[in-house]
Amino acid sequence: MRCKYCHNPELVLGKKKRLQMEDVMQFLKERQKLLDGVVISGGECTLSPELPSFIKKIRGMGYKIKLDTNGLRPDMLGVMLAKDYLDYVSLDYKAPRGKFEEVTGKAGFDLFRRSLDVLCRHHTPFEVRTTVHTSLIDEDDVNSIISDLNEHEFKGNYYIQNFEDAPTTIGRLPKQKRRLNMNYLLKPKSFSLHTRNF
Repeated sequence: MRCKYCHNPELVLGKKKRLQMEDVMQFLKERQKLLDGVVISGGECTLSPELPSFIKKIRGMGYKIKLDTNGLRPDMLGVMLAKDYLDYVSLDYKAPRGKFEEVTGKAGFDLFRRSLDVLCRHHTPFEVRTTVHTSLIDEDDVNSIISDLNEHEFKGNYYIQNFEDAPTTIGRLPKQKRRLNMNYLLKPKSFSLHTRNF
């Protein structure tokens, strides 16, 4: 994806120095009694074919695993859920179908929905989150997301995160002219709605 609000263009565009696997494993080995878990994020970590074996090694060291994903690899997500490799998942609901490609630069809404379906049917706890820059998505768009989560009978936490100004974003977004008006949002039926940075 190339989300216009992304704060990590150097990571997404491959300009960040890569860590060596041996260094990562050594780092985790030295902290086995100090840390409880590891968050695997990205870019998009599910693009790596080595992800399941990497997680298996980390779990073998006693760590719990949280996965952050944009949901475009429901096949990879399904494999890891089937093996019970994940303790928690954060799924980014970037935008409703009508604005998904505009916001993310990728036509992948159906793949995302498959990931949401897979997670809703599995026992692994997960949260859903949406980052809001009001020049990209507005109250109607967030209500469309809430309606979709209601239809899925989602039972976790849904976080609406206000975009925080950054010196560089992939889309070179200007500062927001206004914040999302929470008074216009629908009420969730079976999940909890929370806000961050509002």
